[in-house]
Amino acid sequence: MPTNQTDENSIGEKKRFWNNDMEAIIGIMVVLLILGTINVFSSSFILAEAEFDSPYFFLKRHLINIFIGLIAFIICFRFDYHRWRKIMPFILVFTLLSLILVLLIGPQVNGARRWLPLGFMQFQPAEPAKLVAIMIAAAYAALQVKAKRTINIFTPQIGIIAIMFLLTEQEPDMGTASIILGIPLIMLVIAGLHKEKVLKLIGAVAVGVILLILRQPYRLERLKVTYDPWSDAQNVGYQTVQSLSAIGSGELTGMGLGVGVSKYDYLPEAHTDFAFAIFCQENGFLGAIFVFLLFAALTVYAARIAARAKDEYGQILAVGIMILVAGQAIANLLMVGGVFPVVGIPLPFISYGGTSLIVTMASIGILVNIGKLGEKPT
Repeated sequence: MPTNQTDENSIGEKKRFWNNDMEAIIGIMVVLLILGTINVFSSSFILAEAEFDSPYFFLKRHLINIFIGLIAFIICFRFDYHRWRKIMPFILVFTLLSLILVLLIGPQVNGARRWLPLGFMQFQPAEPAKLVAIMIAAAYAALQVKAKRTINIFTPQIGIIAIMFLLTEQEPDMGTASIILGIPLIMLVIAGLHKEKVLKLIGAVAVGVILLILRQPYRLERLKVTYDPWSDAQNVGYQTVQSLSAIGSGELTGMGLGVGVSKYDYLPEAHTDFAFAIFCQENGFLGAIFVFLLFAALTVYAARIAARAKDEYGQILAVGIMILVAGQAIANLLMVGGVFPVVGIPLPFISYGGTSLIVTMASIGILVNIGKLGEKPT
């Protein structure tokens, strides 16, 4: 009997796709990277041929970014997440200097200064600022929770995050700036911010959002046409109308890889912020559902890692990374689907964007490290 029981257990183990949550996270990331690489090429080869005389221009850069991202993932996976707190001052100084430098010497593209040219890629300082903000908030919240002290909003840590928020907003980039400040505030609420302070925070955020929208006239115009983009289909609502048209034309199974027509200069940012619209057009409703399920599974496994982390810092940091990946995915999908205003948030792993991809892969590396160190010995 014991032999039979052992055989049954062995068979059961063989049927599993992965042995633990970390393997699941890595497996999902690999699948999303493959889908993203295919979609980046399919959505960009027309533009690449027209502007750079090579249909593989963006694909080559994307593969370089994946390679760098894999290095970042491996480093973060093997680096004890507790040690990030010791070197955080150096990382923070680099991040702040980069955010200032991009405002001073960054090339202006479509009225914004967001990138520093590095030759082989365009470095976007606001992307690592997202992760840095999360790590600062996690360190502060964990210290308060462990010592059973009250969590506050007006602290030096949140002040530093607010500076990164303001520098990013100056680019201007409201979408990324909102992530830099928004996720740490959500982390504080989850960590145990008092209910009265939560209500005050909600009011302050509402006022802040209104002021940010009014600061740039085009933001108010985008908000006005969000739920009726056809009212200004040739101007402010053009991108949303083209996105919805691309998604709808994909129907159940899609037009087929490379066959989607919206990338032929119809849909702006077809390989970056609106890459998912091209994905839907070529892979249809079934392809879209598959991507939804992948992100949902990634969120579930990230939550499991957070729940099993061995200390408060690991728990809160894992929650922050989970919100970073899942939150950006939700925001992008709502934006592409016309439910959310156009704010320029990429879809993790699917959209073309070097710094964003590298930072996301580094974040997953930290998440997997939290899971690895929090795993109970067998």
